[in-house]
Amino acid sequence: MRRRQAVLSIAALLAAPLAAAQSSGKIVRIGLLDAGERIEWWDAFRSQMRELGYVEGETIVYVSRFAKGDLDALPRLAKEILAQDVAVIVAGGAAAAVAVKRVTSKVPIVMASGTDQVSLGLASTLARPGGNVTGNASINSELMGKRMELLRELVPKYTKLGVLWHADNPPSMASVRDLEGAAEKGNLGFESFGIRSEDDLAEAFAAMGRDRVDALVVVNGPYIYALRKRIADAAQKSRIPAMYGASEYVDAGGLVSYAPSYPDLFRGAALYVDRILKGGNPATMPIEQPTKFELVVNASAARALGLPIPQAMLARATRVLQ
Repeated sequence: MRRRQAVLSIAALLAAPLAAAQSSGKIVRIGLLDAGERIEWWDAFRSQMRELGYVEGETIVYVSRFAKGDLDALPRLAKEILAQDVAVIVAGGAAAAVAVKRVTSKVPIVMASGTDQVSLGLASTLARPGGNVTGNASINSELMGKRMELLRELVPKYTKLGVLWHADNPPSMASVRDLEGAAEKGNLGFESFGIRSEDDLAEAFAAMGRDRVDALVVVNGPYIYALRKRIADAAQKSRIPAMYGASEYVDAGGLVSYAPSYPDLFRGAALYVDRILKGGNPATMPIEQPTKFELVVNASAARALGLPIPQAMLARATRVLQ
């Protein structure tokens, strides 16, 4: 009985800040900043916050700003969020986190996803960030070699690899460099296709045809994500097998993806926010790297390209779209 009372007492202490806010009628403001407009992922974050006991409009209010791929708008949007007296800002990616970090070193920043936090100056180390930024690392660039290997399982004889990416998104550059290094080690030809606008997409795929690119890796990013349906359609029309950096590209008609679950990462961000609202210090909260990755294959897209899916890949796949 005494042990049970002790457990209940500890739980009550942990919940005290939230309970105090509820009883006082104080509403906590949480900023949400995304370089894109990835609503599905933010829905996962909000859902997790509800599961943690936060009631929108009663104990918590979200101040949302989405740049919709216009990265130049991020500094202005970050300042708009800070002007709303927010307790925490959740950044949907490295570009958003960098924009917020440049205008505040005091308000806690939780990264829902992102890569290269140390090299971008967002954290001293992943184990002990040391500043006002913590959260999740999506390790997009480090997965490039694995994505190239998986693509080779589907297309064993490809000799020239292409990469499609948003040339105005600095965090994507590390992914391009890592993929180029992996291609060089694999004795593959390599071509980079950086786009800056939707109009560049048709020319990029035309150039892939001229350069005889026979396999493609698409680097996930906020602007590229918004174009996922058009990119998947263009790859299929050009008959270029493509590997993507999030399962949502495959849901939009793409061939194959290998990545962490971004909705899961955004749900994880809610856990960080909860800890900070209960007194946690982001400087001492380790940035978590995903340990679970999803391999998603579109069997219909493979059939259209005349590609048999190896049984070993089907056995490892998290999902297979028919």
